[in-house]
Amino acid sequence: MKLKGFLAGLAGGAVAAAAVVLLLVFVLDLEEVDQTVVQAAQTPAVSTAPPTVVREGGGLTPEEIYRSLSGGVVMILSEFDGVGQFGQNGQALGTGFVVDEEGYVLTNAHVVDENGQRASRVTVVFNQGGSESQRVPGQLVGVDVGSDVAVVKVDPDKVDLSPLPLGDSDKVRVGEPVVAIGNPLGYDFSITSGIVSATGRSLEAPNGQTIPNGIQTDAAINQGNSGGPLIDANGRVIGINEQIASSGGGNDGLGFAVPINTAIRSLEQIKTTGKVTYAWMGVSLRTLTPDIAGMFNMKTQGGALVQAVSPDSPAAKAGIRGGDQTVTVQGQDFTIGGDVIVKADDTRIESADDLIAFLGTKKPGDTITVTVERDGKTQDLKVTLAERPSDL
Repeated sequence: MKLKGFLAGLAGGAVAAAAVVLLLVFVLDLEEVDQTVVQAAQTPAVSTAPPTVVREGGGLTPEEIYRSLSGGVVMILSEFDGVGQFGQNGQALGTGFVVDEEGYVLTNAHVVDENGQRASRVTVVFNQGGSESQRVPGQLVGVDVGSDVAVVKVDPDKVDLSPLPLGDSDKVRVGEPVVAIGNPLGYDFSITSGIVSATGRSLEAPNGQTIPNGIQTDAAINQGNSGGPLIDANGRVIGINEQIASSGGGNDGLGFAVPINTAIRSLEQIKTTGKVTYAWMGVSLRTLTPDIAGMFNMKTQGGALVQAVSPDSPAAKAGIRGGDQTVTVQGQDFTIGGDVIVKADDTRIESADDLIAFLGTKKPGDTITVTVERDGKTQDLKVTLAERPSDL
């Protein structure tokens, strides 16, 4: 679950194109991913009915996928006012894809939002076949930095729309074939192919939050692929290509995608309210491993080890306790002595990521039952989740 090295380029990243270069690049150490603030939002209902292109069971070739679906993949050109060192304007290039006949387009937040400054203008470029393209203005509907998802809308009367069918990222399997379509390094409307290398990866969002259940792929992802679709062999989008792990900034066969179920949740909230709300528990966590548990004579061998509890948070009101002693194990600091969360409702919690993923199905106001181990004994605590504060 851990990745050593660097994640470079929030997405195969957005490609910068201006006198002032917008790198839109993260350098992340995923050894720190376990230290997260728990986040969640309501899962909406979205139609994922496949078009006629989908061939159940047999699978499509990359050529068939590109020929059938590339018309729904777009280039996103973002312009920013006064973001340079001397106040110059800047531009960034990324990818997106159409999700419905109303003209909604999904992309990454970091393609249209630079350190909290949203793009002043967005242009959406449609592939018309061959060297032909059509540019239309895009309206930035909303941004969810916590999941690195943004929603842009185009006028459906100004362009022919070819929505891409959306899959179910919970059903993604390691080893299944996938393709990525996008604009790597500005080479517009390119396709690369590969497999799902791993699932359940923890990705870091632009604001430092953890995006659970990320998809790892060896399909070539580079800067400019940000916001583009990762598509399975049945022609369904299973993720939004978001970042790469690289020692040199280029493709090393380690690409990562935000799961489409997470993106759908953000999409529906943004369409309805213009923003995304997250449920908040108010704890910082580390994964309790068998080695750590054995070292400190803990009864349970896994779970979400509570490091600290925010004052007046839902966790504090429920009586969840944080640790009181900091120890260093293999160069990493752990705060021990606090509760270990081992179950949430009927879901077994074996890691901090498990709890984050569970809460991803909840919304502010929901009440959950958390089972904790404390002093060698287990007890159930009721937690009523609140909305995550805007400064977290």
